[in-house]
Amino acid sequence: MSKKPELLVTAGSITEVQRLLQAGASAVLVGEPKYGLRLPGTMTVELIEEAMPIVREHHAKLYVAVNQLLHNDTMKELPNYLAQLECAGVDAIVYGDPAILMIAKDSAPNTKLFWNAEMTSTNFVTARYWQKRGASRMVLARELNMEQVQEMKRELPDMEVEVQVHGMTNIYHSKRHLLQHYMRHIGKEAHLEEVGIERKLFLIEQERQDEKYPVYEDEHGTYVMSSDDVCIIEDLKLLLEAGLDSFKIETLLKPLHYNETVVRVYREAIDRYAEDPQSYQFNEQWLERIREVQDPERELSFGFFYKEQMY
Repeated sequence: MSKKPELLVTAGSITEVQRLLQAGASAVLVGEPKYGLRLPGTMTVELIEEAMPIVREHHAKLYVAVNQLLHNDTMKELPNYLAQLECAGVDAIVYGDPAILMIAKDSAPNTKLFWNAEMTSTNFVTARYWQKRGASRMVLARELNMEQVQEMKRELPDMEVEVQVHGMTNIYHSKRHLLQHYMRHIGKEAHLEEVGIERKLFLIEQERQDEKYPVYEDEHGTYVMSSDDVCIIEDLKLLLEAGLDSFKIETLLKPLHYNETVVRVYREAIDRYAEDPQSYQFNEQWLERIREVQDPERELSFGFFYKEQMY
């Protein structure tokens, strides 16, 4: 039997943690907006402690996103926060800012560190740099194509490599509260509280009015997300053969029943390959099951897997 890659999902509540693990996920990524970016919900240290027995019951892992754009006023709180995460027994901390790595050496020395520098995680030399300083995993930029993703793992045989295989991606983030400014500009200050993730607001370009880009704000600024959803299930075999260590499903802005369906499909495909890599074949029903729950206004695409790099 071939080694199974991890099936990682983002989760925003204990309910989501439990149901997505039951659907077949083997790891969950959680956190809170103060320290982590683009999370489907808030999981405080107390909620993480409550979720850990559920995670262990499923023989799964729990990671915490601490990948926010950090400022000086947060530095004083980080040592205690990272120490609490280690005490809670989390399996890894996902970071982008070197400050996390430096603080974790003293505050969470026994917790793994996963390097995620967003769109700048594009080469294996930089990954080795962070590996020498304590990172055990590289989270690949979503803008890499299939050939580059495969090459990355070949060049990093002793470092875990994670790639997103399904869901929307972030295409713009500003620290400014652009939606609130716009509401004030058009005289709708009474609607300022309606710019959060739960309101389902969209940005539509004049030239491409058939594409809707989800947009929302939190205390750290404005986010614009992709108008389509990455779905690599048809060519998952290429990533399985490449030996990638972790496949991530981004659950952001999707209903729970959708995410459960997607997790079950990818779990079935991964298990099928692990049982007998030589006879593995893509099953058209896997894609059909995803299409049945897919928002008709959002296309499924290969993302950048077969495109030229665009930054």
